[in-house]
Amino acid sequence: QVPVVESGGGYVQAGGSLRLSCVASGRTFNVMGWFRQAPGKEREFVGAMNWYSGGIYYDTDVQGRFTISKDNAKNTMYLQMTSLKPEDTAVYYCAARNGGDIHYLAEKYDYWGQGTQVTVSS
Repeated sequence: QVPVVESGGGYVQAGGSLRLSCVASGRTFNVMGWFRQAPGKEREFVGAMNWYSGGIYYDTDVQGRFTISKDNAKNTMYLQMTSLKPEDTAVYYCAARNGGDIHYLAEKYDYWGQGTQVTVSS
């Protein structure tokens, strides 16, 4: 049983919005974040948060358009995506790490969800 599971992907027109969810099973983690990967490209950092401090860091490509939030009662982290662009099309992954520092390197994360597809059409 994987410790984090993401959902909420789908198809949307450019300029539209989607909200992704990531549920932590059985426990929470110091840091939970989002990555994305388009075909033929490397996995890219989107943003991450420290669950306990509330600190959040975003990649510059999504700064001002995407927002990370959480629901403590549901052990769930959200990625609210607005003003979506075709270049946002990718598989989006939820990731978690035991350490308390936010990292942009995928290799620093300990757990991964299976991914959810986001497709933005023009």
